[in-house]
Amino acid sequence: MPLRMLERSVLKGYTSFREIDSDDATLWSAVLPELARFFGIIIRMYVEPGAPHHVPHFHVYYQNYAAVYGIDPIERISGELPRRQQRLVEAWAELHQGELRESWERLQAGQAPHKIAPLH
Repeated sequence: MPLRMLERSVLKGYTSFREIDSDDATLWSAVLPELARFFGIIIRMYVEPGAPHHVPHFHVYYQNYAAVYGIDPIERISGELPRRQQRLVEAWAELHQGELRESWERLQAGQAPHKIAPLH
């Protein structure tokens, strides 16, 4: 089954998205490397070589929900999650804030991030 993902383009300060179908799981993981997975929650960071992000952040996926969280401070920037999953993500992020910062810096430098331990 093909993976469906969004390709993000930024032109003159405007952001646009288009859907891409891909049978190649390596393409998916190269664009959005998975940092952790726990209790059905997937944590990823978006790679945009050469395009600066304004705020270090990570993406969270749970069932049909998606959210973006800032790293410093740990706070939800956009999207939504069920309350229980939101509390789990925030607790996990507080425990691993330094590792999240390091993964962000590695991605911005074009390096692969390290996996981060899940919440148990």
